[in-house]
Amino acid sequence: MDSIIHTSGKRKRAVARVTLRAGTGRVRVNNHLLALHTPEIAKLRITEPLLLAGEIANKVNVDVNVIGGGWSAQAEAARLAIARALINFTKDKELEKKYLEYDRALLVADTRYKEQRKPNTHSHARAKRQKSYR
Repeated sequence: MDSIIHTSGKRKRAVARVTLRAGTGRVRVNNHLLALHTPEIAKLRITEPLLLAGEIANKVNVDVNVIGGGWSAQAEAARLAIARALINFTKDKELEKKYLEYDRALLVADTRYKEQRKPNTHSHARAKRQKSYR
């Protein structure tokens, strides 16, 4: 096993960078412990790859630095980066298979973005001005 692993994950405008090293199971997101992270649903999404990894998660320290996007996209980017880091750290094909069976988005990035607003339209990407003809 390598000593330090660096990986990244993206979702919409959010970019998460993970540093994983051998340790005691401490997980920090933007220099705060994961236990203090809010909202609760984001915390649960981030912990999914750690729970699926089992005992391996107690043997590593995970530092996540995430910027951009909203809280949901940041959580998705963080879980993608953590899952990739754990796979690189363990080189375990069984864990990779477990991740893919549970949720393919743990290892494969979702490349969808918000559609850009077009000129001469209203607030949404596909909204057009109505015509009355009267």
